[in-house]
Amino acid sequence: MSDLKTLLLILSLVLVPLALSEPEAIQNLLRRLDSKRASSSVQEVSAKALLKRLLPAHESSFQFKIVSKDACGGHSCFIVSNNNLSSQNGPALIIKGNTGVELASGLHWYLKYWCGAHISWDKTGGAQIASIPKPGSLPPVGDEGVVIQRPVPWNYYQNVVTSSYSFVWWDWERWEKEIDWMALQGINLPLAFTGQESIWQKVFMDFNISKEDLNDFFGGPAFLAWARMGNLHAWGGPLSQNWLDNQLILQKQILSRMLELGMTPVLPSFSGNVPATLKKIRPSANITRLGDWNTVNGDPRWCCTYLLDPSDPLFVELGAAFIRRQIEEYGDVTDIYNCDTFNENAPPTNDTTYISSLGAAVYKAMSKGDKDAVWLMQGWLFYSDSAFWKPPQMKALLHSVPFGKMIVLDLFAEAKPIWNTSSQFYGTPYVWCLLHNFGGNIEMYGILDSVASGPVDARKSKNSTMVGVGMCMEGIEHNPVVYELMSEMAFRSEKVKVQEWLKVYSRRRYGKAINQVEAAWEILHHTIYNCTDGIADHNTDFIVKFPDWDPQPVPKSNISKRKRVQMLSLLAVKRRFLVQETSSDLPKAHLWYSTEEVINALKLFIDAGTEFAGSLTFRYDLVDLTRQVLSKLANQVYIDAVTAFRQRDLKAYTLHSQKFLQLIKDIDVLLASDDNFLLGTWLESAKKLAVNTRERRQYEWNARTQVTMWYDNTKINQSKLHDYANKFWSGLLESYYLPRATTYFKHASRSLREKENFKLEEWRKEWISFSNNWQGGIELYPVKAKGDALAISKSLYRKYFG
Repeated sequence: MSDLKTLLLILSLVLVPLALSEPEAIQNLLRRLDSKRASSSVQEVSAKALLKRLLPAHESSFQFKIVSKDACGGHSCFIVSNNNLSSQNGPALIIKGNTGVELASGLHWYLKYWCGAHISWDKTGGAQIASIPKPGSLPPVGDEGVVIQRPVPWNYYQNVVTSSYSFVWWDWERWEKEIDWMALQGINLPLAFTGQESIWQKVFMDFNISKEDLNDFFGGPAFLAWARMGNLHAWGGPLSQNWLDNQLILQKQILSRMLELGMTPVLPSFSGNVPATLKKIRPSANITRLGDWNTVNGDPRWCCTYLLDPSDPLFVELGAAFIRRQIEEYGDVTDIYNCDTFNENAPPTNDTTYISSLGAAVYKAMSKGDKDAVWLMQGWLFYSDSAFWKPPQMKALLHSVPFGKMIVLDLFAEAKPIWNTSSQFYGTPYVWCLLHNFGGNIEMYGILDSVASGPVDARKSKNSTMVGVGMCMEGIEHNPVVYELMSEMAFRSEKVKVQEWLKVYSRRRYGKAINQVEAAWEILHHTIYNCTDGIADHNTDFIVKFPDWDPQPVPKSNISKRKRVQMLSLLAVKRRFLVQETSSDLPKAHLWYSTEEVINALKLFIDAGTEFAGSLTFRYDLVDLTRQVLSKLANQVYIDAVTAFRQRDLKAYTLHSQKFLQLIKDIDVLLASDDNFLLGTWLESAKKLAVNTRERRQYEWNARTQVTMWYDNTKINQSKLHDYANKFWSGLLESYYLPRATTYFKHASRSLREKENFKLEEWRKEWISFSNNWQGGIELYPVKAKGDALAISKSLYRKYFG
């Protein structure tokens, strides 16, 4: 960057305003957590090791030094300055910070805004570091240096289900990269849920529950998140002792690295979910069997788990035992524990005294195990079950623990904030969170303006109790632009001017400034990344979430509008996302922007393509944008096919249905040209963790089932969660989504030719049988890309839009 551009950028960061002082309870918590951190020397060495992994040639270009908060006005910050005493071979820059995370964040900020670099997940194109000058030629910062202070103490990371949708098959090598990424992004409060089943095995065995009994309690690897929440049991299981032991080893590696970098891990706590056999062992305990959660017919093999009432003394006994066992295994590494007893599981009564007693009991179980425990709770329940959680009930729960002993995640704040309608969670400290993604779906989507302004508005609002920002997506490794901006909000005191920020972002991401690309991003900003309709974006594109319905028109006199909306929800998971209502009785996939404008943005990308030969970041974005455009086209083609079916026009129906199928094939070829859109990678990572043939088959079934049928089915009823975790992956389109659409269209075509009603049940039987066989399959899929992404994208653009 030129000196002028650098100066303008520095001025635009607005670094001077200090964070408002937090309440004394939060200050005491921060001091306590600071005392648990690794030594300064350990954190400095850890930051140095991160630098070596990222930029080995620059290992000696930076000096890291931990400083006290007094150097930052009593708050967390990083300081980047020139090393004026450096020799030719010495460090060019000195980075100071309060923790290893601040040191890594300072390094990342410098690489971005002085060297024009970009670092994202490997599966979203990875790092663009070619713009970083060689050692000895790094650009200096201003003479005064750069001081960037956190406006709020915490930058939180993860959703309780991210561990299943994204992390489930990770080994230490992949986790090491993720923790590096977290540190670079400034994340200092990550969830650490790996390996907890091993802890629970030891705790429950102390309560006379056998390993065999736990086979019916733990879910399979890809479904552990929902077994932990008490939504299901045994589905995809049992867990082998190999799995339990290896995951505990992995958790210790994860925690060790987090601590070395100065992070505060958030550990799990007891929510009341217990094995069925506990009811026999402790018959006097207040244990209730919960209702059904999304099974097809209430199959007791995995339906209807057991909940120990928080008011029962055994609750505190079990909860404290779990906390203590974690401390025994990991050491005294944190005081912050996650618990979501009431997430999608409302208390049996709305009596505020009862709710308050439940909350107090949950906290008592934590504090008995760790006297300084702080309860971190997802605030999803206040949005998803707002009919129950009225102000009196919210207050009763939030005020059931001492002030400063509960922190709430305002989970969906970018679209449906709770802080502004609940008097700042009635005085309870909270974290402003981005939810953004459901099921790990692949969809270009976001609300960049909300991300750029929402945390600032919340922090500056009257009587604000905001103590952090966070990212709580259900799945990661998509939409890198959203997560880079959100990560920066941990260090931004003022709102970001998104369009200006995007120009710098695109330059850094691709390594150079090209007019067509900047123009394309301007279009993407006010289209794809400007979803303001209030609908949570679960990908409902018809290729990946094919409508399970009878396409024949239903007389409106025979069906209410409400029932019609329910039919067209495409079996949406209750409470997970909103349905887009329509006056038509046709299915409607989520669309919030002008497809014509986005097609123009794609053309701009393609026209600039030759400028970015060999750029993995550009290739990823080009493939993703082409996929997005073609998928939205396929939605319209599907509607055209259904319309022709209703008009009994066999010729038009055949034309449109064949075009839909061809689009699936073409998108599969497109996705195959980038390593980051391959089914084979997901399946091989699952099998890699297995230590024997039985585990290999089980893990592959888990991996295949999660991204397709998800949960149980009958011969004529698909899972209620089918396609919840749908993916645009090459291999999955060709082998799964294509046969599904082909079978459906075959039955519809027969209906037209033979002039009979569409036989929905026959299609379901055929399709569900195919799906179950596919879930149990062992065929191999590529793990390496093939084809020229730019050439394929150009060809498909000409084919469908040229």
